[in-house]
Amino acid sequence: MNVVLWILQGVLAAAFLMAGLMKVTQPKEKLADRMKFVNDYSDGMVKFIGAVEVLGAIGLILPAATGIAPVLTPVAATGLALTMAGAASYHIRKKDIVNEILPSVVLLVLAAVVAWGRFGPYSL
Repeated sequence: MNVVLWILQGVLAAAFLMAGLMKVTQPKEKLADRMKFVNDYSDGMVKFIGAVEVLGAIGLILPAATGIAPVLTPVAATGLALTMAGAASYHIRKKDIVNEILPSVVLLVLAAVVAWGRFGPYSL
């Protein structure tokens, strides 16, 4: 199970790092084509969400890999799960189609599994 958790951490870190860097580095207008939600938030909030995703991605890997404060890995997974819970609730409130809700829910579940595993029976 430890290997499965490492794989999930890697997949989640890659997904959140790419999405977060996109939100942090690109102007809101450019993101609006692919991410409709940015139209409902300020530029600063979009950048904040991106920064949270980037920091969460780093937190999924770095503390566990270095052995320095490894408790931060499940904390990062919990934070990312909460972020995706917010994203899923946003899409549900907006009555978006399933294709727009599903990625948030899948990432939420995967992050919750990592948090459960790393806080619980497979802690580092």
